[in-house]
Amino acid sequence: MKITKDETAKVAKLARLELSEEKLELFTAQLGDILAYMDKLGELDTSQTEPLYTPVSHTTVVREDEPARTVAREQILSGAPEDDGQFFIVPKIVG
Repeated sequence: MKITKDETAKVAKLARLELSEEKLELFTAQLGDILAYMDKLGELDTSQTEPLYTPVSHTTVVREDEPARTVAREQILSGAPEDDGQFFIVPKIVG
């Protein structure tokens, strides 16, 4: 699959990234390489392969889940386009 510079620019805009022309060309090439590799993987016959849920077999270390405040609310809200001082303000999407 080939990706165009316009498609990369659209993805960057959705991610709220401002890319220079140089970065846009770089990311377009990199995304193109990734998509080409995915296409190559898609050509493999995996019909006789049993699916894996994880490629490694290890036990998960379980720890106590204890809530802790590590970042100030003001710092979190500073990246929001709009807030009321306590919560994010988002557009209403349900009628």
